[in-house]
Amino acid sequence: MVLASSQSQATPVALNIPAQPLSSALQALGHQADLQILYGADTVKGLQSAPVNGTLEPAQALDTLLGSSGINYQQTGNTISLTPPGTGSSLQLGAISISGKAPGSTTEGTGSYTTDSSSSSTRLNIPLKETPQSITVITQQRLQDQHLTNLTDTLEAVSGITVVREGLGADTDSYYSRGFAINNYEIDGVPTSSRLDNYTQNTAMYDRIEVVRGSTGLISGMGDPSATINMIRKRPTDVAQVSIGGEAGSWDRYGASVDVSGPLTETGNIRGRLVVDYKNQGAWIDRYKQDNNLVYGITEFDLSDTLLLTVGFSYQTQHTNQPPRSGFPLKYSDGSLTDFKRSFNTSADWSYYDHEQTTFFTSLEKQFENGWSGKVEYSRNENKYDSEIVYLAGDIDKTTGLGAYVMPNKFQGNPIQNAVDAYLTGPFQLFGREHELITGVTLSQIRNENAPDYGGWVRPGGSYDGTIGAIGDWNGNVAKPDFVNTGRQDFEENQYGAYLTSRFHLNDDTTLIVGGRVIDWKQDDETRYFSGDVTQSNRKETGVTIPYAGLVYDLSEIWSVYASYTKIFNPQSLQTTSGSYLDPLEGTGYEAGVKAAFNEGRLNTSLALFKVEQDNLGIADGSNLTPSGWQAYKTSKGTTTQGVEWEFNGELAEGWQAAGGYTYSVSTDQDDKRIATQIPRHSFKTFTSYRLTGPLDKLTVGGGINWQSKTGFDLKYYEQKSYAVTNLMARYDITKNLSASVNLNNVFDKEYYSTTSAGVYGAPRNLMTSFKYNF
Repeated sequence: MVLASSQSQATPVALNIPAQPLSSALQALGHQADLQILYGADTVKGLQSAPVNGTLEPAQALDTLLGSSGINYQQTGNTISLTPPGTGSSLQLGAISISGKAPGSTTEGTGSYTTDSSSSSTRLNIPLKETPQSITVITQQRLQDQHLTNLTDTLEAVSGITVVREGLGADTDSYYSRGFAINNYEIDGVPTSSRLDNYTQNTAMYDRIEVVRGSTGLISGMGDPSATINMIRKRPTDVAQVSIGGEAGSWDRYGASVDVSGPLTETGNIRGRLVVDYKNQGAWIDRYKQDNNLVYGITEFDLSDTLLLTVGFSYQTQHTNQPPRSGFPLKYSDGSLTDFKRSFNTSADWSYYDHEQTTFFTSLEKQFENGWSGKVEYSRNENKYDSEIVYLAGDIDKTTGLGAYVMPNKFQGNPIQNAVDAYLTGPFQLFGREHELITGVTLSQIRNENAPDYGGWVRPGGSYDGTIGAIGDWNGNVAKPDFVNTGRQDFEENQYGAYLTSRFHLNDDTTLIVGGRVIDWKQDDETRYFSGDVTQSNRKETGVTIPYAGLVYDLSEIWSVYASYTKIFNPQSLQTTSGSYLDPLEGTGYEAGVKAAFNEGRLNTSLALFKVEQDNLGIADGSNLTPSGWQAYKTSKGTTTQGVEWEFNGELAEGWQAAGGYTYSVSTDQDDKRIATQIPRHSFKTFTSYRLTGPLDKLTVGGGINWQSKTGFDLKYYEQKSYAVTNLMARYDITKNLSASVNLNNVFDKEYYSTTSAGVYGAPRNLMTSFKYNF
């Protein structure tokens, strides 16, 4: 074996790798030492490895595993590339297997705020620097340092993402990117319907959250111009490990968790992981209480050196008492601003919102001898929800406090999504160079059958009186209506997609990614009322083609420039005053920028310019309502969104991790009038942590700031000035295995609204303490 280039971080790692086929041993090394190992299947075919046991530098371990095989390797950062004996150190990637890193690059145990590679943009697992789109990866270390335990909190930490909370503990969390709501979700790269209430996701079962900004219709369904959120599950480890955690914080927030992982057989060919997480939490608003439970399990079976079977499940429950699903009026009847306490709760004392969510998934992954690999995955997601909530409205008299009333509603359903995702990927030769190709299909069906229809919002003027008296005396005490089931609703949506993408190495410095996705989409919605009336809607789109092209040019080993282009086509669920659906969103997205990977890939940064042109953007139609009582929308033609995104993530120096970015984004209609004003024109987010040295080397300190410029759903009605929220953290390693952390959020107790459609306050200053014991 010849060492071509050693740029290793020489930090010893505890390793336990029994003698076994070399391909399996490399997978174990990838897991245990957090390395991405790239190799052709023929390179390791039929070879056995020597055992590795002890605390060794990764290079020492690799030397032992490869033994006298004569295999060459080259290491850059955490990526190691193997080449057959006699081929020297030059390497053209393509005919590769990815050991211990699928999909993308595992972040657990790295301590890093960045990652080596991602497959969330094009399904091709390539370095961030070589991906022609803006990608943010919230790594396991950032999830822990900032105590990001749910999806909404996590996205508030992502540059370029605007989080709008129109309530708390209900279905009113929404996320925006580049001027538009995010509707594309994935788990391990498999599209997941937004009807599954993804905002409830518990990050305890995820290794990282990846956000690709811009349209990703190539892999994630329809071409949505905003972004795609890809949640990557934790996977079993090759060595036994146990982590026990607990937390306690402001507003009676308590929690406990256990994470157990490791081999289930002596040879390590079967590995498993189990995560259990429980939280019982209050909030800064009166009367609010929420219980969260998670059980997540996953098992991997090495059926052979080249065949991997994965089986897993997750079960989550969320029970929320007295959740405010809406805010309070921002103005009194005389036009002056209201002034409610931050503890004010608009919910009725009988309100609740419950979820029970079950997921089952299994996959079979095969590595072929010619360097190709294939994967088939099936998943079933079920979301049972049940709620009784109110919407607070009315013109409130400033002097008497009278004029407010509540509109109750009841939601109940059980949407179930079944999805099959299959793909093949591998190298091919063309014009004397090696290139990569991936092709696949995604089949998805979501149904919500026999869901009861309770008639929508109970508005004033009928038999129910929702008047609540003086607003200052409101404590949630209001009569509960008799929710009457008026009919049954059947909803079904089918989506079938096929895609093909190639990554061409035009020369040593230039790669071209071209591909397309063809989609058939059908949606049927029928409500059968007990009165005998029937309403139905049937929509379909056939043969929709979404092209994609991206070009990357390496200026040096550090710098690259890129440009990408894609089409946008996305059916909408918004309705007009007549009840008809808006026409599909159509348009084109452009992006160009520069990327860099410093410190051997441990620090990634990017600067992007983007422009989105589209028609049929849905905007609120004033105070008009649909026939079922929901907000009505109308389309806007000639909409343009353009802006700039700058971002950095990773290691600035030894022990110093940092992440952050600035975003400028503005949307205008065909008359050049600004729209989507709930999105700030300017925003800046940053967070950093530093492990002290010398006598204080057991202490890590950190902090960050989230700032945004003025916003308002309707700037003529209400405008929220720019504001900043500052957060701090500290962690102390009490022993080798035990650590304690403190997170102090909103340090200066900034008062702000988390939405400007109504009054919903953001969290005041709060403290969370936690501990973790690893062994």
